Amino acid sequence: MLSLNNSHLQLRCHAGGKFSFRTDISNGSLRFQRNKGSIPSQRRILAKSEEKSVQVLEDENGRSTSRSFLSVLCPLLKLFAGGDPSKPRNEVLEMATSSLSSIARLPWGSTSLSGTMENREYLDKPPELLQLFEFEACPFCRRVREAMTELDLSIEVYPCPKGSIRHREVAKKIGGKELFPFLVDPNTGISMYESGDIVKYLFKKYGHGRKPTFGLLESTLFTGWVPTLLRAGRGMTLWDKATRELPSSSEKLELFSYENNPYARIVREALCELELPYILHNAGKGSSRYDLLVKSSGSSEVPYLIDRNTGAQISDYKSIVSYLFKTYSTGTGN
Repeated sequence: MLSLNNSHLQLRCHAGGKFSFRTDISNGSLRFQRNKGSIPSQRRILAKSEEKSVQVLEDENGRSTSRSFLSVLCPLLKLFAGGDPSKPRNEVLEMATSSLSSIARLPWGSTSLSGTMENREYLDKPPELLQLFEFEACPFCRRVREAMTELDLSIEVYPCPKGSIRHREVAKKIGGKELFPFLVDPNTGISMYESGDIVKYLFKKYGHGRKPTFGLLESTLFTGWVPTLLRAGRGMTLWDKATRELPSSSEKLELFSYENNPYARIVREALCELELPYILHNAGKGSSRYDLLVKSSGSSEVPYLIDRNTGAQISDYKSIVSYLFKTYSTGTGN
């Protein structure tokens, strides 16, 4: 049902009697609800849409239709993405494009606010890991990851590339639709869409009330797309030879990284293209996690990957990428 009343647009879409939406045009918000009894009482869903986000909208028949710029850009980027991501790459080109991507996003996503004793004392750390559904190439997911680096948070990452066989469906079951980034905080029971709201929530909840770093939110529209374009869509689409099923007993991989590190970016792209869930230990400059990193790897350099399923511990980004595609490949295409 669609109705327009002054600045309010109400859209009620009952797909099997489960969903309803309310859009406030005056402030650009989208309120999302399920009917009573369909969501566990301990979980609240806060969903806001912005025209800048990667959105999936509902038409009058309840069918999902993509209305984002990325839906047009993705096929073009895939065309220039360099083919099979598991094959040897031009190392000079790889580092040039990733380094330029990092320069474009300076100073965000490089330094932890816990770098001083004062900040280290006050930064709150969640007892349970936050869960982020995202994909590496998305500029608005990048904005959230930059904030998490600055807040020195360890999180569970569930990559949701195009062609996803696992995590997009999980995100849709929890929140009701495919919209990324999507954050789940098990410590508060809150789940939310829209990158700007997520960043503000993270700083308020885990940054001792600090406001987001100056320019972090505003800069996304100007330079947030640069890494996506320079990296030609790496970290956007599921590789057709990615392992289809992971053993139920398998443990999540662990990656020490920080958002704007050019070497770590290439590793995260591979993790996304393989749709491998992992624990991300943000270790930006001044991170309280440096001691753990040095103890684990003998160095403070990132990226550093730990795979407890095989016992592998790898520090060189090229070796990590090669290991991931070799270990988590079916060996045959679809």
